[in-house]
Amino acid sequence: MLNTTPLMRLYARRRLAKLASMDAAQVQQRQLLGLVGRAARTAFGRAHHFSNIRSVTDYQKQVPLRRYEDFRKDYWGEAFPDLRGVSWPGRVPFFAITSGTTSGRTKHIPCTNEMISSNTMAGLDLVCYHLANRPYSELLGGKSFMLGGSTAPVEEAPGIRSGDLSGIMAANLPWWYRNRRFPSDDVARITDWEDKVARLVEAIEGEDIRLLGGTPSWLLLFFDALAAARGDDRPELAKYFPNLEMLVHGGVDFTPYRKRFEGLLDGTHAELREVYPASEGFIALADKAPEDGLRLMLDTGLFMEFVPVGELDDRHPTRHWAASVRTGIEYAVVLTTCAGLWSYVIGDTVEFVSLDPLRVRITGRTSYMMSAFGEHLIASELEAAVRDGADAIGAEITDWSVGAVHADDGDSRGGHLFIAEFVESPPSENRMAQFAKAVDRTLSAENEDYEAHRSGGFGMRAPEALAVPPGAFAAWMKSRGQLGGQHKVPRIINDAELFEGLRDFVVNT
Repeated sequence: MLNTTPLMRLYARRRLAKLASMDAAQVQQRQLLGLVGRAARTAFGRAHHFSNIRSVTDYQKQVPLRRYEDFRKDYWGEAFPDLRGVSWPGRVPFFAITSGTTSGRTKHIPCTNEMISSNTMAGLDLVCYHLANRPYSELLGGKSFMLGGSTAPVEEAPGIRSGDLSGIMAANLPWWYRNRRFPSDDVARITDWEDKVARLVEAIEGEDIRLLGGTPSWLLLFFDALAAARGDDRPELAKYFPNLEMLVHGGVDFTPYRKRFEGLLDGTHAELREVYPASEGFIALADKAPEDGLRLMLDTGLFMEFVPVGELDDRHPTRHWAASVRTGIEYAVVLTTCAGLWSYVIGDTVEFVSLDPLRVRITGRTSYMMSAFGEHLIASELEAAVRDGADAIGAEITDWSVGAVHADDGDSRGGHLFIAEFVESPPSENRMAQFAKAVDRTLSAENEDYEAHRSGGFGMRAPEALAVPPGAFAAWMKSRGQLGGQHKVPRIINDAELFEGLRDFVVNT
């Protein structure tokens, strides 16, 4: 295989110089006005007087924030699947299938050819930053393996298909990159996750993999399957992929996985690099060290707004953008994109850690709030509490979920149940009681509302913790038809029926 890394290095020098000289506010306003101009004659553009918009201020006055349900009800629902001229000019050829992590409801997110180009450009930037960090890299001398969903599409109408975003992207790679990816098309199209992993383990033998990527939990399952097939007690990536240079991860909080992945990379030449892709657009990626946050993609067809989380449901929330964001504030992410999303609340929350250049860290989800009893817990508080619980018993967590347990005949108070899966066998009941106490301490220290409800044990009973064996969450996701690919185990489950289903599954399986 021809090593095209030297050619990519030339491109990287020019691209990185351009990124270094960018004025974030100017670039973002130019992106917005370009999108508005493209869509001025669409149904959405006419309804919001796009022809009169000359600035970010004009746009924000004329286009309110919307969620998926709003677009579906007011614009996409009746026309689906042919959204020709509805919120973006021309036909929308693809829809990325995603589900709400707290409810499981399926969403069809428009994905245009322009969005595919946007995501491709983000992938090129990822390589550029890697080459800057590894000047002697030979990354493109081998193949890349992104562990994603099936590339087999569902035909919604002639010329209009839906599927997993990773599958859509894999099926639309640039011509010059297609022979550099693994696996082959026949394996990539497999929809059954377990069958796909088995075929991948077989097919990857002897492949020169230099870039690996995917959701951390599914990567671990693949590595375990690979180790089992090779007769190893534990995965040895240095043996399986001797030329590995980069392991790309994203989609979930990496903190619980970092230690294990660092161990897996022992003996390799690979670096970890985080990305922030959403079904709605590729938002940011790591250009420096993990603690430096993720750098926003400013010139790839996205315009980004940031609303203080506490104002998100206000009648007139404050809408910040590149020119006005500040550090130390938790913002909800709002996207306007080259796929016809306009001031769309994607559900993620971030905090800026740098303003020049603009870098963020992901803090959670807007829907990731636990307030069944008025405790108002947010995702970052719950993530920290679970980490402290695991540290308290010296165990390593792979997956977890939390939901409300309401009053019953035995106790008039409600509380929380944490269901946790660990790397090793489930800890004893005594150790899980210690886990729950540590969780309780952290939440009380971090959140005044929680502390008030727990004071004296009158408002809420102490949290409980249930340990499940390795593989339990994967089995539950499989039972829901959401095993593998970009599907994520929901952390905070506010849907009582969904949480009860999880609880029944892990107790009775």
